[in-house]
Formats: sequence, structure tokens, C-alpha cells
Amino acid sequence: MIYMQDAIKATLQIMQADSSQIKVRTSYNLAAISFSAKQLAYAINKHIPLEVTYKPDHRQKIADSWPDSIDDSEARKDWGWKHEFGLE
Repeated sequence: MIYMQDAIKATLQIMQADSSQIKVRTSYNLAAISFSAKQLAYAINKHIPLEVTYKPDHRQKIADSWPDSIDDSEARKDWGWKHEFGLE
């Protein structure tokens, strides 16, 4: 997951980066935070009461096909990408 402000910041950073620093000419991966549904519910419960039930449906197969993590090392190396926002 990536917070919208981090995605906007990344867009502006790559647009402002010196062109000699941009090594990948097709696209960069961006990664930020990863959390489970249980972790998200716990974080929300710190602020408002929330009762959560889990009932996976057909979309779970789609989510299961995604990679466990995204390698954004090229963006971090080439133009200094670093997310600012975490789950909290």
C-alpha cells in the first residue's frame, strides 16, 4: 500500500530529478507499507471502535496472485525515493 501523499511526492520527485539520475526509462516500482487486515483493524481501533469480520470472496484469488513485496530499490537508488507515511 502507498499513501496518496507519498504517491504524489514520488511523482513530483521523479519529475524534478536530474535526467542523468534516471536510469530506468520504462517505469519504476514504488513500495511503501504492507499490513494485514488484522493489523489495519487494530490501528483503526486505536482511534474509533471497530468490529471486523473476515469473509474472503472471489477477489482473494486475485490478491493471492500478487507478489509478497515490491522491489523499489531502483527508485530509491536513482532518485532518492523513500515513503514518508506508515500505517499509523
